[in-house]
Amino acid sequence: MTQRRAVIVDVVRSPFGRARENGALASLHPVNLYAHVIEQLVARSGIDPALIEDVITGCVIQVAEQSGNIGRQAVLAAGLPESVPAVTLDRKCGSAQQALDFAAQGVIAGAYDVVIAGGVEMMSLVPMRVNRMGKDNEGSRFHARYPEGLVRQGISAELIAARWGLDRETQDRFALRSHQRAAADAEGSARDIAPIEVVDAAGNTRRVARDEGIRPDSSLEKLGGLKAAFENADMAARFPEIRWSVTAGNASQVTDGASAMLVMEEGVAARLGLTPRAAITHFALAGDDPVMMLTAIIPATRKLLARAGLTLADIGAYEVNEAFASVPLAWQQELDADPERLNVFGGAIALGHPVGASGGRLVANLLRALEARGERYGLVTMCESGGMANATLVERLA
Repeated sequence: MTQRRAVIVDVVRSPFGRARENGALASLHPVNLYAHVIEQLVARSGIDPALIEDVITGCVIQVAEQSGNIGRQAVLAAGLPESVPAVTLDRKCGSAQQALDFAAQGVIAGAYDVVIAGGVEMMSLVPMRVNRMGKDNEGSRFHARYPEGLVRQGISAELIAARWGLDRETQDRFALRSHQRAAADAEGSARDIAPIEVVDAAGNTRRVARDEGIRPDSSLEKLGGLKAAFENADMAARFPEIRWSVTAGNASQVTDGASAMLVMEEGVAARLGLTPRAAITHFALAGDDPVMMLTAIIPATRKLLARAGLTLADIGAYEVNEAFASVPLAWQQELDADPERLNVFGGAIALGHPVGASGGRLVANLLRALEARGERYGLVTMCESGGMANATLVERLA
């Protein structure tokens, strides 16, 4: 049998809006937001939507407006044929990336020829920490194993900063770089963004076409004036090594957004007259200490490179999600990575992090970085709540 290859034909995402009452996208329903990017992805490719065999959707907080298999709801809202099924998954911040991996794996295995992978999160509407495991009921066995309990991700980011010796200024400089790179890329990112019309509470319609969180006027002085976001006496007693350096300025922004990626078998894309942008070649998952929580990107990257028979020197660009500045900085230090290849167009500190959708944004930025630099291989890795990580390798084709 001829070996099947999974390719990415295109990536479309929404602009990312700040998750607050008057945020750019806050008046939208998540089904409508996700339907919009699916509709635009299909329109840009020109494919017959009846060819789509599944829509795999990442969404983390699957309650209220995001419950009930939001992927299927968005497929129908987008006007796709009723024959197109969908499934919704949750691998925390890596959900859209996991959707891509599952889509590619399905193509390679012969389960799909044409599939959409994506994700959505409306954090204005459905905030984080709505679903929590109690100590006295269904979570009792979990808490028996971790009697002190896990911690908020900001505390994990502080623990990482302490372990890798990352001081406040180092993290703030990285955050500033994220805003500067994202601001410089504002025109380039227009390739990925599907503008959307939004009607606000007052009935006014406006077109949203750019990410709302980029701060071109950010500075070390402004970042340095922010207070530590997670400092408290209980955590200080439990973790005396923490120096309280994580702020709202060197952490990802809580954000609304959606993304979608068109994945096909390479020969099918050729028959349809489409030019794939990249092949998805290798995958890896890893788990790590759930208290440190955000470090599994390190073993996941090592596992991915070993499977591909490559070293990090072979990788032309890498996207490491900026959940907090300490996370990509620790990854960079541990793997001796080239900072000029890391998050070339900025990251979640500037662009925002709609948790279920972010994987699509990272892939979009990575593909443009590879194309702009003429590089062959790119890597995406994403830390995830609970101490997990995805890592995905792509090979530029276009």
